[in-house]
Amino acid sequence: MPQATAYASPWSLGVRARLALWGLVWLTLFRPTPKPLSFWRVFLLRAFGATVRGTPFVSQSAVVKMPWLLTLEDRACLGPGSEVYNLDRVTLGARCTVAQHAYLCGGTHDFTHPDLPLIVGTIVIGDDAFVGARAFVLPGVRVGAGAVVGACAVVTKDVEPGTVVAGNPARFVKRRELK
Repeated sequence: MPQATAYASPWSLGVRARLALWGLVWLTLFRPTPKPLSFWRVFLLRAFGATVRGTPFVSQSAVVKMPWLLTLEDRACLGPGSEVYNLDRVTLGARCTVAQHAYLCGGTHDFTHPDLPLIVGTIVIGDDAFVGARAFVLPGVRVGAGAVVGACAVVTKDVEPGTVVAGNPARFVKRRELK
């Protein structure tokens, strides 16, 4: 999705129309629903092209930019106020949790170029992983299975499976020990 100029949208008219329609549906049919109606919110995401396996939970205040680029596995959880800015594919593995106000950011800009072209990357949150409150995950990052990202961490590179990372930028803290 190259941009012709710094001021041109990288999105086709069709994608922009889909985004507008999704925004309207999110505002009127998704956001106002009570917490127990996750099945309805998942239905709406699926209707807009999300890949859904099993029974994930999606909070009513979660924000998903492009449902058609989202995959939710069984028991994946998008917590209150979490945001999936998925300009490229985002996959939430089975039983993973994206806690409140965490931000999965699938796009940035090339700051070495004067036109600041858009750069997008996939994000994968592995099975049984936990992304803490207000954490920020950058494009192209894979959080391994069973990993823990601490609250307010800024994840700039892949997180190894079964590890705990924290800080800005996120750094290895320890191996995750399960009891």
